Amino acid sequence: MLKRHNQIFLAALMGGDLLLTGLVWLAAYHLRYQVPAVRDLFVLTFHAKPLVPLFADYLKALPLVLLLSAFCYQGVGLYLPRREGLLIAEVIDVCKGVGLSVLVLLAGSVFYRDFEWSRSFMVFYLLLVSVVLSFGHLALRLALRELRYRGRNLRHVLIVGAGRLGQEVLDRISSNPWMGLRAVGFADDSPERRGQTIRGVPVMGTLEEIPALIAAGRIDQVICALPMEDHPKLKDLLDDMAQEVVDVRIVPDLFHFASLNPSVGDLDGLPILSLREGPLHGWNKLVKRLSDVGFSLLILALLSPVFLLIALSVKLTAPGPLLFRQRRMSLDGKVFDILKFRTMKVDAEKETGPVWAKADDDRRTPIGAFLRRTSMDELPQFFNVLKGDMSIVGPRPERPEFIESFRTTVPRYMLRHKIKAGITGWAQVNGWRGNTSLEKRIQYDVYYIENWSVWFDLRIMFLTVFRGLVNKHAY
Repeated sequence: MLKRHNQIFLAALMGGDLLLTGLVWLAAYHLRYQVPAVRDLFVLTFHAKPLVPLFADYLKALPLVLLLSAFCYQGVGLYLPRREGLLIAEVIDVCKGVGLSVLVLLAGSVFYRDFEWSRSFMVFYLLLVSVVLSFGHLALRLALRELRYRGRNLRHVLIVGAGRLGQEVLDRISSNPWMGLRAVGFADDSPERRGQTIRGVPVMGTLEEIPALIAAGRIDQVICALPMEDHPKLKDLLDDMAQEVVDVRIVPDLFHFASLNPSVGDLDGLPILSLREGPLHGWNKLVKRLSDVGFSLLILALLSPVFLLIALSVKLTAPGPLLFRQRRMSLDGKVFDILKFRTMKVDAEKETGPVWAKADDDRRTPIGAFLRRTSMDELPQFFNVLKGDMSIVGPRPERPEFIESFRTTVPRYMLRHKIKAGITGWAQVNGWRGNTSLEKRIQYDVYYIENWSVWFDLRIMFLTVFRGLVNKHAY
């Protein structure tokens, strides 16, 4: 019944979109050519000819516009089920569908010579129909969400597996009531869970009893959330449900893997699960790089007098080079030379080899203790950022000699190399720097990578000024 209603709803949605598209097409003509304020604006902006095309020509083109729009809207997936989808994703699909229809229409107009299409009109129509359809879809989705909040238009879900993964599915369903999913029960083979109630949801039976549970109750969807060790049961389970009319979904058990931004993709029609992906691709990568270069140039310009004072202090208080170079690891395991103002005596590790810095380290120069305590020794790393070895914000880079040990002893350690190393980071502004817990540091680094955004970077840079420069573990 729900599937039939869903198809009716999607057909009605498409019909409504085409109705709005047609109305906007006609309204765009009248606004563009009949309303003086809009008409004059286009003349000034596009230097458009004041010659007004015939309304009849645009009216004759309307059936073609609606036909192309129907194919393009359908083609971008605008009418796929979106119960769990984000609102912004639907707006993006609306704009993609409208843009594609206008592009095809303009391409086809090359072969249609009866009258000249107005480019300014097409721009106006593109903007107007994108806004109207986006608001229409948003209003409809918000209305549906309100209905689901009130207990209407629900899908009843049986969760297969009452372990950690199954309970995670229950938490996601419970915390997102706008999706209209309601967990009615668990199915689990564990004897100790039989008859239990987990967060208000009962364990209704075993995996063998699932067909009977579907037949006896109102279940629209089955979500399989079995732990990795129970995956051999999936084939029999799916065979048992082959004759049922419920939707079946499988949640892979990723808790056994060191995953980062897991996602499902497509390889020429073959579903493929990505377990480790960094957040910086395409536009995100460009934005991150531009912000790094811009902020680095600004900081280097503003702090140039400070650089000069520190340089003089280093040279006057201890013999040796001004800058210290050390091999560190960054994005995808690439090794580079990090730059610092020298704070240690020359050949400080000649006898000990690579070791961690410690409090009251007797290898420090007279000015070195102050520079380390205030993090001013890190300032030359803005040149590393300009070169592209580092970013302003990211996990702090570590020495390859230490990483060889950490990668086998610290869980998920290598995930931090899915993004460029940074001068400051989420772990640093939360106090996890220097000789502190590596596990906690990795936890914060992975959280940063999974939740990266430009605003997150700006927040970390702001917090660095107050919480990241001076720290009791900076020595």
